[in-house]
Amino acid sequence: METLPYAWYTDPEILRREQERIFRRAWQYAGPAEHVAAPQTFFTCRAGDVPVVVVRDREGALRAFANVCRHRGSIVAHGRGRRATLQCPYHAWTYELDGTLKAAPRADREPGFDPSGVSLAPAAVETWGPFVFVNPDAEAPPLTETLGALTETVPDVTSLRFHQRSQYELAANWKIACENYLECYHCPVAHPGFSAVVDVDPDAYVLEPHEAYWSQFAHLRGNACGNAGQFHLVFPNVKLNVYPGPPNLSIGPVLPDGPERAVGYLDYFFPEEADEQWIGELLAFDDQVGREDTKLVESVQRGVRSGVLEHGLLLPESEQLVASFQRRILLALDDK
Repeated sequence: METLPYAWYTDPEILRREQERIFRRAWQYAGPAEHVAAPQTFFTCRAGDVPVVVVRDREGALRAFANVCRHRGSIVAHGRGRRATLQCPYHAWTYELDGTLKAAPRADREPGFDPSGVSLAPAAVETWGPFVFVNPDAEAPPLTETLGALTETVPDVTSLRFHQRSQYELAANWKIACENYLECYHCPVAHPGFSAVVDVDPDAYVLEPHEAYWSQFAHLRGNACGNAGQFHLVFPNVKLNVYPGPPNLSIGPVLPDGPERAVGYLDYFFPEEADEQWIGELLAFDDQVGREDTKLVESVQRGVRSGVLEHGLLLPESEQLVASFQRRILLALDDK
């Protein structure tokens, strides 16, 4: 079975089409709901290449907007915090938290200036437990259509609280990072620490394709009756990890930062009463796996960039989730 053409991992035109046809129509993880739990709070994020600001207005409604000033296109908000309004740092155009334009300096000198037509562009926003998701398409179908049965598969998330964010950069196309995540065929070779703890044997490591996400399930070695670890990728780019053991979850996107670069982060969630020593050990373990994966995907990028081969090969059983992911990409970019 052939892979996607290797040129698709380096071509700026392919990335432009992915942004237009995939990322601007997809639900993507934005951040912890507790960052906008109180009225007049906000945080910023990205959905593909679209900057987004998520707010809780003074009436308590959760909203999201393209974080782009309607005047000259500057980014309006930065970071997160508490504000009664959002003010662009370029010319001080000021927006209410419902997106409407409140004030534009010198607008009174412009006959016929109508502020009602220059509100911030809305985006769709919803929550799942302690997680906020956004979609640049304000008319997007509900988040539940994307998550489907995943919300019942993942252990109860209501007791989880945000602990910390881990950010990373990759000298690799975003798809290579997602494809690496979707198989553990490489684990015995590239992740000796992970493979010593988690049973990655093909008869024990379960792969499940779904319409809008892909799942992997694994147990700790010698403990097939214990709770399974779960590793899910929600199309196109949201990783969700649950390790075996005490309650835990990490979630975050892989974001294109150019045809051959990506950035991402994982937000880690634990119950308030979780043991800090255990948390530290899990974070160190996951960081080691992440550093090993960084070397892998950057090596793949160097290989596909070389132009020596037009495409690679996939093993239909061991890499079935990669194949399913690539079919979804093909479908999204199909010009027919």
